[in-house]
Amino acid sequence: MALLTEDARGVFVISVTPFHPDGSIDVESLDRVTDFYIEKGATGLTILGMMGEAPKLTQAESRAVAERVIARAGNLPVVVGVSAPGLAAITELSAAVMDMGAAGVMIAPPGGLRTDAQITGYYAQACAAAGDGVPVVVQDFPLATGVSMDVSVLNRIVADLPQVVMLKHEDWPGLPKITALRRAEAAGQRRISVLCGNGGIFLPEEMGRGADGAMTGFAFPEMLRQVVDLCAAGDMDRAQDIFDAYLPLVRYEQQPGAGLAVRKYVLAKRGAIASAALRHPGALPAPETVAEVERLLARLDTRLKELD
Repeated sequence: MALLTEDARGVFVISVTPFHPDGSIDVESLDRVTDFYIEKGATGLTILGMMGEAPKLTQAESRAVAERVIARAGNLPVVVGVSAPGLAAITELSAAVMDMGAAGVMIAPPGGLRTDAQITGYYAQACAAAGDGVPVVVQDFPLATGVSMDVSVLNRIVADLPQVVMLKHEDWPGLPKITALRRAEAAGQRRISVLCGNGGIFLPEEMGRGADGAMTGFAFPEMLRQVVDLCAAGDMDRAQDIFDAYLPLVRYEQQPGAGLAVRKYVLAKRGAIASAALRHPGALPAPETVAEVERLLARLDTRLKELD
């Protein structure tokens, strides 16, 4: 497996982790959803992220999931989330998944980092913990981590740590941050790949600001690929038309604490996974939620036919 580089582009889908209703990992659905993402145009996969329910897995389960997905994905690059409160766990999981053929690892900052020096110091330690030469994705998601990284902090990380090859950008509001990073690169700073999260809700605008693609989850990953490709080709109007058709469902998936259940419900409906089950704590969507989602799906189908 080739290692992740600063030139990475496209759509790295954040994979769900399928479970049986009893909470055990559904390995057959793990194979099926991996195939589904590839068939729908993923240029890479990211596993064991926050929306992959990684904090609910044991270390042994995390390694088992990584091994199965990396093997199933073939030549498709797989980034593995290895975030943990302590560096020892990062070292252990990083070494394991890189030996399996992962393309790189993603690390989010632990809560409690407040100063610029603390953040840059942490990433220096985390890169060392991940292993010499292991490509690192910095996850910038302050709404979840509580850690805000100013552009100057990111510039310092990029300058000091050549292992950092990608930013998973999901600050909110964050469009000016993309612009500032690209301006710094134009002035001579080392280029890194910028893939955006936030469920894709700002994807056309992020692409317009200079992002290289998306690293996020959505029940219709083919939309993410279409929008990224059209934006890269300069057809912003067509990209926006397609994005707008899916926007009500994108918005609905944005609900904190409920969005993953909605995503899994739709993935199960599409045949990508056998069950929409979340591992506890977590619950299936309520009947009222299902009715709302079904209405959005019906309207989406109508709108896509109009766009053909």
